[in-house]
Formats: sequence, structure tokens, C-alpha cells
Amino acid sequence: MNNARHITLPAGFTAAGVTCGIKTSGNKDMAIIASDTEASTAIVTTRNQIVGAPITWCRTILPRGYGKTRAMVINSGVSNVCTGAQGLKNAKIMAEETAKRIGAEPQQIIVASTGVIGHQLPMGKVKLGIAAAAGALGRRRDSDVTQAIMTTDTMQKSAVVFTTIGRKKVTIAGIAKGSGMIAPSMATMISVITTDAAITPAALKKALTAKVNRSFNAVTVDSDTSTSDIVAVMASGRAGNANITAASKDYRKFETALGEVCNELARAIATDGEGATKLIKINVQGAKSDKDAEIAAKSVANSPLFKCAVHGCDPNWGRIAMALGKSQAKVEADSLSIRIGETLIFHRGRPTKFNAKKVSKYLEASEVEVSCDLKLGKGNFTALTCDLSREYITINADYHT
Repeated sequence: MNNARHITLPAGFTAAGVTCGIKTSGNKDMAIIASDTEASTAIVTTRNQIVGAPITWCRTILPRGYGKTRAMVINSGVSNVCTGAQGLKNAKIMAEETAKRIGAEPQQIIVASTGVIGHQLPMGKVKLGIAAAAGALGRRRDSDVTQAIMTTDTMQKSAVVFTTIGRKKVTIAGIAKGSGMIAPSMATMISVITTDAAITPAALKKALTAKVNRSFNAVTVDSDTSTSDIVAVMASGRAGNANITAASKDYRKFETALGEVCNELARAIATDGEGATKLIKINVQGAKSDKDAEIAAKSVANSPLFKCAVHGCDPNWGRIAMALGKSQAKVEADSLSIRIGETLIFHRGRPTKFNAKKVSKYLEASEVEVSCDLKLGKGNFTALTCDLSREYITINADYHT
């Protein structure tokens, strides 16, 4: 067993991941992350208009997006989406079963599910899985937890940041799953972040919301926003620092550290996009506003033609210019400059003379960067995506069957 720790590094948390038979592969598919006390909690959920029953449950118990909880239970293999009244009942049962096992109330349990849409959960297996996971809760089973929330992911995704607040050591740790059906409309995956910082639920929500847009919401694999996804942050308060509020002098320091965890997890999701062979960073600067920069960057990041070109190591600047121009952002060709890596390939409405073989060689790297300067203002944004490969088609052609 891999005993590497991440999600239970903050004081006050235990976790476990087990196999209960939801996945036909026999891989782990049920996880619980629990706090030994009521934890300040904040969530952000998908903007898709069709949502899974677990999302409905979470919005019911945390109607303002923050409050106090004791645990999060997650299953993979079946997403419990478009499953009607029975699906809602099953999400509630997952909360009830978890609460019973850890000595909490159902309204203190966050529920998340990921996997195939439209299938009912096998609740006999689910109940046994929750019992097994609750019975195995500990501080040395973190790797099992990350395995249990994975679907088409090829790697475990985790991040840890240590900081000092009020002379107290504070730890913030997170895990995430996400590889396909990933597009920036928060949330586009499942992520759980734990911290032992003492912070009010409202301040925690403010910090999470502040860091979502340039981390998780900057990621796109295939432009498809999931129906099931959630980011949850739980704070045990066990670090012993003075309780952080939005007006505290330590608030910004906590927010910055939380952002570092979010950024690392977002980067891992983009790197592990379905069929991906390389991470792509799209930097847009000089936009009329930050929002315009975001729109422009995401337009490039979501372009299948551009993503295929990068996969084929083709320095086709026309696809970048096209994607910028089709967006709703203000773009003027005569002001625009485009670089691939350090090479200027397009400047103020005209292509430059550049070494195509050199740029093509650069595009063979596992991480590539495209920079676009609109020269219309001070807005900036960086989007994260990946190349579009033949393997992406294979994975998604066979996903359901």
C-alpha cells in the first residue's frame, strides 16, 4: 500500500478508500474524508443546469455554500445523475449511512458521486462500502482515497501547502479527480481540500470563491461542463490560530495558501486530461479587461483545431488567431501579437519570419506555452488545457459500453 499522506496531513482529519463493487473493474470506488469535530466548510458546485442528486443534496444542507460539516462521502463509477426521486433518496441514504457510522447528523455530510450518467446506484453495495470505509478511517490511507474517487484519471492528484498564521503552523491539503468532461464553469471535477486552520465558514467561502476562477475555472480539457462536480473545503480549526474572519489581518495569507493548493490541483487535472500527451498554457495579456482576457484564452484552449495542431507539433498560428477572433472578447488583428514559447510568430496583423522546425520541436515538449498580447488594455488571464489526441476519441467512444 502507498502510505503517502496528503488529505489527512492537516490535524483533525481521517480518511479511507475501499472497494465496494460499483466499478466492474474491481478498483476502489468508495471514500470518506472525516473531521473529528465540526469543521467550517465551503463548497462551490457546477453551473450545469442538469445536476446530479448529490449536488442537490449539498445545496440543500449548505444553501449559502458554507456552514459546518463533519465528513464527505464520495463514490465513483456511477454519478447518480438524471435518476429522479430514487436518486435523491439514494444521495440522502449515503449521508445517513455515513453519519450513523461516524456519530454525526446526515445534514453534516457532503455527498459526491462521479461516473456514468443515468444509472441508479447499487445501494446494497454502497451501504457496505460506506460501512467498510468508515471502519477503516485513519491517517495512513490517503492513497486509497485518491484511487477511490478516480474514473478515467491516469494519476492521483494531490497538493499540500504549509504556512504560519499567528505563529501557528497551518496545513492546507487537497486531492482531486478529473480527466474528461472538464470545462471551466466551476466545478468541473471533484476536489476535497482540508485544513487545520481556524476560520469562519463565511471567510472560507470567500477565500474559495476568490481562488476558483484562476485555478479550477481556468482548466478545460474538452469544453464539456460536468453535471456532478464539486469543490469542498473543510477546516478543522485544530491548528490553534485565532479564528480567521474576512476582516482578519491573516485572511489574505490564508487565501494565498489556499490558492496555491487550488492552482496545483488544477494544473494536475489539465496535465491528466483524457488522452493528453502535453499540458498547454494559454496566456492572454493586454485585453480590455480581465474578463475579456479570460474569454479569449478559453476560446483558444477550447479550440479542437488548435489542440490537434499542438498534438501534431504544428506551429499553426492561424488557428490561434482564429480562436481569438471568434470569441466575444475585443480583438484587433493589427494590435495582436502571438508567441509560441519564446518565438514571436505573429505581430500586429502579420506573420513573422520564424524557424518552423525549431517551434515544432518546442511543441514536442510535455508542457508548452502560447502567449497572446492583445495590446488593448491591462486585462490578463491564463487558461490551462491539453492536446487532443486519438486516445481521447478511443476513451470516450468506449466509455459507456
